[in-house]
Amino acid sequence: MNFSSNSNTALFFSSIDEISNEIWTQLECENNLYFHRDFLKSIEINHSEINFYYIVLVDNSNKPIALASIQIVDFYLDTVKTNFEDFIRKIKNLLRKLYILPNKKALKLLISGNTFVSGEHGIFITHNQDKKQVIKNLAKAILHFVNSNNSINIDAFLLKDFVNESLFITDELKNYNYHPFSVEPNMILEINEDWISFEDYLNAIKTKFRVKAKKALQLSKDIIIKEVNDHNIENKLPQMTSLYKKVVNNADFNLSHFNLESYKTLKSAFGEKYILKTYELDGKIVGFMSGMINQNSLDAHFVGLDYSLNRQYAIYQRMLYDYIQIAIAKKIKTLNFGRTASEIKSSVGAKPQDLTMYLRHKKGITNKIVKLFLQYIQPSPFRQHFPFKNIKNE
Repeated sequence: MNFSSNSNTALFFSSIDEISNEIWTQLECENNLYFHRDFLKSIEINHSEINFYYIVLVDNSNKPIALASIQIVDFYLDTVKTNFEDFIRKIKNLLRKLYILPNKKALKLLISGNTFVSGEHGIFITHNQDKKQVIKNLAKAILHFVNSNNSINIDAFLLKDFVNESLFITDELKNYNYHPFSVEPNMILEINEDWISFEDYLNAIKTKFRVKAKKALQLSKDIIIKEVNDHNIENKLPQMTSLYKKVVNNADFNLSHFNLESYKTLKSAFGEKYILKTYELDGKIVGFMSGMINQNSLDAHFVGLDYSLNRQYAIYQRMLYDYIQIAIAKKIKTLNFGRTASEIKSSVGAKPQDLTMYLRHKKGITNKIVKLFLQYIQPSPFRQHFPFKNIKNE
């Protein structure tokens, strides 16, 4: 049942199943798989530690015009790693002295966006809408939702991840006391339509990068790559989960941990559109890769790998080239490698796509301190490579 706190411009739901078929039909959002009910349902049912909600914005005639995905998570500030550790430590100590950030206590963080996937997957807006007004209505709807439900106690609000082209719209959030800050970019590779095979890609890159690619392929030649399907996923998940945890522990920033059980329902719902492969040596899984074909894009999702064998067998680098091979074979236009490991991704041709998040603390005084804090949460610098022949030397 949807909440009784519905407003004139928004409907609120606590489960995907509560949203009627009529609303889905009117939104026409499911061609984008991130707003497909099966995708959202898979994430919802496999992450019981997260509270999921959905906001449907409506126009004056009560017709749905936008869908926003909301998650409420417990977030620990101590998990944030930056290049300014001393400064962050001082800020955290100050917040604790002011009883704004109690020791060891999680912040209740309301997120509008996809907790597990980077990119603009938080709000779907139907055609011919005033997007600035939609963003304003979303900000108002989030506040209405929180203020009208006593059982929901939120410390802060986070709207993620917006590309530069959207900032002239999303900067409307500043008028609602949200503060923008930059995060690690998505690394994007545009697939040349003339590439028919992986050899065409290799021929398009400079000699030193082609040598590097062929070396990685040689080092990884003993790895057996296997498709994960409904028949073998149950046996593979324990090893995959162990490898995923190793990657997570290396990350600078995580809003929440992904439950790999989600792969069962994602693979079942989307078949070949959901990519899932394991990398095996002597019968042991030493890595896995996942991704989703969404319209004209292949989006890399989570990976896992055995770091102790990574250098010897070039496991991660091989994965990057395999993503490229899949994109070429599927005639994809854009390959989105996601965040992290930006330099090695740039070495295969990916370019950074800047992303901005907006954060607001519920308390006014704290929100002003948050603004200062966010100035020091910046993406880690990396060396951008230019492997293609038609690009000037670095």
